[in-house]
Amino acid sequence: MEFAAEQLSQYNGTDSSKPIYVAIKGRVFDVTTGKSFYGAGGDYAMFAGKDASRALGKMSKNEEDVSPSLEGLTEKEMTTLNDWEKKFEAKYPVVGRVIS
Repeated sequence: MEFAAEQLSQYNGTDSSKPIYVAIKGRVFDVTTGKSFYGAGGDYAMFAGKDASRALGKMSKNEEDVSPSLEGLTEKEMTTLNDWEKKFEAKYPVVGRVIS
């Protein structure tokens, strides 16, 4: 499936009838099985329904870092992001991609 950013935002964990999606580098993962982390009130709820690439690379939960932009990330931050991507690939199914 292809998701525009506004479509992806509908899968943010606030509607229990919908799955919870988080995107990394444009790939959308179904993280519903991790709803205690990504659902409402979870430690990583701010990533739900968004591309969290920048925040994951920076190990940040700041709202301004929850963005698909990789601009200005250091080599270390890119390595961190790639590590997160591998963890997501091992744990959650890919259900689509974000289109601009």
